[in-house]
Amino acid sequence: MIAMGIVDPVKVVRTALQDAASVAGLLVTTEAMIAEAPKKESAGGGMPGGMGGGGMGGMGGMGGMDF
Repeated sequence: MIAMGIVDPVKVVRTALQDAASVAGLLVTTEAMIAEAPKKESAGGGMPGGMGGGGMGGMGGMGGMDF
């Protein structure tokens, strides 16, 4: 670590532990936590290829608007 320019490795470890304790404290005092549940992959068919027809088209009725 000293070769990489870190003069005081103890300070690095202390800072990492302090930050970890801060995050843990926030998680304990937070009443809700957001996590992503793993998704089950199914072997069902996918969407057909191509661009498809239809769609929303242009925004009609906006002809004479100067910006």
